[in-house]
Amino acid sequence: MEKKTTTKNVTVLGAHGQIARIVIERLLAETDDHLTLFLRDAARLGNVDAARETVVEGDATSTDDLAKAVRGADIVYANLAGKIEAEADAVVAAMRAAGVKRLIWISSLGIYDEVPGAFGAWNHKMLDGGYLQTYARAAATIEASGLDYTIIRPAWLQDEPTVDYETTQKGEPFKGTEVSRASVADVVVHLINQPDRDIGHSVGVDKPGTDGDKPSFY
Repeated sequence: MEKKTTTKNVTVLGAHGQIARIVIERLLAETDDHLTLFLRDAARLGNVDAARETVVEGDATSTDDLAKAVRGADIVYANLAGKIEAEADAVVAAMRAAGVKRLIWISSLGIYDEVPGAFGAWNHKMLDGGYLQTYARAAATIEASGLDYTIIRPAWLQDEPTVDYETTQKGEPFKGTEVSRASVADVVVHLINQPDRDIGHSVGVDKPGTDGDKPSFY
């Protein structure tokens, strides 16, 4: 595949995540972008290409740690989990301080109560215990940040290598029950390659034809 000619500085937060690793592999193969990889333990990445990748260790709830990773970035892609509200606050603060505007933020389906029917009820049950509420509050922080954000809300994730997906927008009923990590990574790569696309949008991602009461692997 011919590489993209416009070189960007891309910061990946949560660089050891499964989707993030697919994104990183594709960006290295398909672009000339320089990648700053942020995670808590750099040893988890193994060997990196020093000419293309800079590794920054840190805590994603620390604005100071994040500032080291986002400084000079054209695009920040956040693939975070855990203390997601504190992470959203810290990412926004670090990006504002660094003057970086473009953010791709991975969230969850169900944060707007947008999943209809029996699957919506199942999803709420499975993600009970405050999970959806914390992800919803984090997304609200991103939406109110003044950043050029895109929020991605994947369906339940599976590991098929195929890229096959459809999208919905905030305010529309969510479709499908599952999607491959490779598909979500494809959405991220397209946004990085076309950074003006879907600014200010919250995008649901699912595999067509997977409507039902729950994902096929449950």
